[in-house]
Amino acid sequence: MSRDLRSYARQTNVRLIAGAIALLFIVGDGLIYLVYGKGAAVMGLICLLAGLAPVLLILLALTLLDWIVKRANRS
Repeated sequence: MSRDLRSYARQTNVRLIAGAIALLFIVGDGLIYLVYGKGAAVMGLICLLAGLAPVLLILLALTLLDWIVKRANRS
């Protein structure tokens, strides 16, 4: 039986990041809702999404660059 430790590490990192983001959105925005109400929770959600947008754009750019480099190295 072969073990691909790089794949396992990548999978673990993706799960940890997804869990942290879910925790931030669910618990964080839930607490805002409980303490301040619906309007503040909506604004908190908008702010969380606005803060996450640059991170996603950077990840998209890095993924695109990685794809370009891998494709260029095949030639």
